[in-house]
Amino acid sequence: MGASLSSLGTNGSTIGPGLGDIPESCVACVFLYLTPPEICNLARLNRAFRGAASSDAVWETKLPPNYQDLLDLMPPERYQNLSKKDIFALLSRPIPFDDGNKEVWLDRVTGRVCMSISAKAMAITGIDDRRYWNWISTEESRFHTVAYLQQIWWFEVDGEVKFPFTADTYTLIFRLHLGRFSKRLGRRVCYYEHTHGWDIKPVKFELTTSDDQQASFECCLDETERDDGYGNHKRGNWIDYKVGEFVVSGSERTTEVRFSMKQIDCTHSKGGLCVDSVFIIPSDLKRRKKRGVLK
Repeated sequence: MGASLSSLGTNGSTIGPGLGDIPESCVACVFLYLTPPEICNLARLNRAFRGAASSDAVWETKLPPNYQDLLDLMPPERYQNLSKKDIFALLSRPIPFDDGNKEVWLDRVTGRVCMSISAKAMAITGIDDRRYWNWISTEESRFHTVAYLQQIWWFEVDGEVKFPFTADTYTLIFRLHLGRFSKRLGRRVCYYEHTHGWDIKPVKFELTTSDDQQASFECCLDETERDDGYGNHKRGNWIDYKVGEFVVSGSERTTEVRFSMKQIDCTHSKGGLCVDSVFIIPSDLKRRKKRGVLK
């Protein structure tokens, strides 16, 4: 038959071409301008859309130029013989490295590189002395463990990462929590018996890069009269502290980023603080990062 039954109108007249008549190659060209979630949703329409949504040529454009560096962080058998679509799906899940204390992944919408660094990967003054610090297991951290400060005079946390970041502008964020928390009868409970000293002098946050970019920021962590932007007081909530931004031009093979936070005025002690992690994410994705987790 020259026309399918679906192309006939109610009065027997023919209707113009439908979605099923669009060549797969044309659909693939359109998909080059769509996001991965949009492509996956449109793949349900018909066979041509489904075929284009599985095209390596389409998904190659969604992967960052350095995606092989991310694949190299895992055993080859995990990604051998995978299509580009499946590689994107694999890389959009966190990939642990550095003994599992750092994770890197692709943002599911933009395919851009994001990273998180556990407190266990940082140099924390006094961390091995249980009079000052303890490790707390929790489901509220993507690393399932946070460092809890009971009391100390010299507060200093340093870290660094060397990685082949793609060309982009990145924001570095510390994720902190005033007070200790736990589950009691199925409910979240916070304790502040150790929380003190953070309203006297500001904590200084800093970052530097291997190409001499620098940024710094100072603030008092315990300002109960101020809210965190979501309408919640700082105590009892995970708060993201933006240290600053740095730009990767792509001219260097790898970029080294060093970061720190410190309050080393020994005239007073401070305590009752949980240190979870540092996030490094493309700057314009920060607004999608809610309460420390970027999906």
